[in-house]
Order: sequence, then structure tokens, then C-alpha cells
Amino acid sequence: MRAPFAWGAAAVTAAALGAAPALAHVTLQPNEAVAGNYFTTSLSVPHGCDGTGTVAVRVKIPDGVLSVKPQMKPGWTVDIKTRKIEGEQPKLHGKTITETVDEVSWRGGPLPDNLYDTFGLVMKLPDDAGKTLYFPVVQECEKGVHRWIDLPAAGQAGDALKEPAPGLRLKPKAP
Repeated sequence: MRAPFAWGAAAVTAAALGAAPALAHVTLQPNEAVAGNYFTTSLSVPHGCDGTGTVAVRVKIPDGVLSVKPQMKPGWTVDIKTRKIEGEQPKLHGKTITETVDEVSWRGGPLPDNLYDTFGLVMKLPDDAGKTLYFPVVQECEKGVHRWIDLPAAGQAGDALKEPAPGLRLKPKAP
């Protein structure tokens, strides 16, 4: 009876190891949204740095994204930095918007290396169907740092990068 269990455990371990590259970096979950809509997503942080826990997660918000609200997390503080909007001033809910969120930082934890957590964002997306928005993330740990800031060149797959920035693909609105 032990042989089937050992085989089953080995299969589960192999499947987990096969899935490891997809979990190796910070990602957005979900990573597709309808352009021009409000959208809720989370940065998924699957590990720390070289065995140490995560103590800070900072994300740069791409141009065109408006009305960003980060998730409050027990044991973490949230800091929001804003930037002025250049050019034509957009309107949301009848009000002219002159600034938007530039960066969101969560500090606290630590989030142990052997556990994962998510850091949520609600935002108003630009109306740019077919475009991929990148959200560069800096993950600080008790010892070390990961800079998930690499952007793919035209035609390059994000998985080819050492520390790819999480991406969000904007889909067209349904007809």
C-alpha cells in the first residue's frame, strides 16, 4: 500500500515543481481586464528573498490608470504617493481629476518566505484595449530585495525576463 502513496506524493511534488516557474515572481491575479472599466486585482507575492520574509511591497502605477485604492492589510501600513496629471484633465463622477496615484507601498509583516499573500488594488483602467499595462514592483525582505521591474521589448515574452514586472492585458468591451 505504501508504493501507491509514495507514487502519489511524488506526482504531487513533481506537479508542484513543474508549476514553480509560474509562481516564481510577483504577478497580478487576475491579469486580464476590460479596458475602460473599474477593476479589482491583487499582487500575488509567492516568496521572500533568499529564505527571508517580505517586509515591504511597492508598486508603480502606470500612466492612464486612475482612481486607485489599495487594500488595507492587518499588520501592514499603506502609503500612497500621487502625481499630477499632465495634459487634458480627465473626469470621474463629474469631477475633474488633476492628480492620480503614482505608487502604493505596503510595509509590515514580515510575510515568511514559505508563505504567500496578496496585496489588492481597485482601479479605473484606461480605455486602451489590446494594450498591456505593467506594474513594476519592488519587494523588500529582511535580507535582500527583488526588483520585479523588467519590461519586455516588443515581441519578447515576459517569462524570458529575470525579474519581470507584473502585466495586465486590457481586453475590448463586449459588443
